[in-house]
Amino acid sequence: MAVLRLEGISKHFGAIHALNDVSLSLEAGEVIGLMGDNGAGKSTLVKIIAGNFQPTHGKISIRDKQMTFHRPVDARDNGVEIVYQDLALCNNLTAAVNVFLGRELTRSFGPLKILDYAGMNAAAANLFRELKSETRPKDMVRDMSGGQRQAIAIARTRLSSASIVLMDEPTAAISVRQVAEVLNLIRELKRQGVAVILISHRMPDVFAVADRIVVLRRGNKVADKPVAGSSPEEVTGLITGAIEAA
Repeated sequence: MAVLRLEGISKHFGAIHALNDVSLSLEAGEVIGLMGDNGAGKSTLVKIIAGNFQPTHGKISIRDKQMTFHRPVDARDNGVEIVYQDLALCNNLTAAVNVFLGRELTRSFGPLKILDYAGMNAAAANLFRELKSETRPKDMVRDMSGGQRQAIAIARTRLSSASIVLMDEPTAAISVRQVAEVLNLIRELKRQGVAVILISHRMPDVFAVADRIVVLRRGNKVADKPVAGSSPEEVTGLITGAIEAA
């Protein structure tokens, strides 16, 4: 059974058709590389799955149950988490506190509630261990590499035991070593049975971790095929329009 199924998803912003009749399915533990040029509709599609936008037409199903997401919390409550390109981290806070932003653990002392830093540090350490990341809970985010910051953002998705993680350009503007770290995080999510949709312009990264490639061009799906049956040259042709469809 697919953990996510999109059927005939379209999104119109007035006269602009950002998406046209896009369908796809995603299995547990599967990684889809979502590719396309700027303006192809990738971010719009992911924001629809994450509950930021509602589709103009089409259906979203989670485990064969049709859903209507009015806001992001609706998607999160159904196991969908998104890691945005800017990560939304606070540089002046520790890794653990960033993992729990908006979902802080507290302890009660009579009528008073205080933040449970020890509990958050211990829980974050377990999450980083599960992800096989060397990120340390008490370290300040401002001192961290791009790969460590991604680990924090991904650990945040594990708090809710998300079954679907959407990632927007996680390897953009980081070093080669950090890229390897992020790709290993994606492989670990896959090993744990989490389904991942990866938006990326970096062809080698997509071919390194994805099971399938979906290509959008001008709001239309022009390819949906196994990575093993494609090539960077074919995907480039699909993105640019040199190849109509595959």
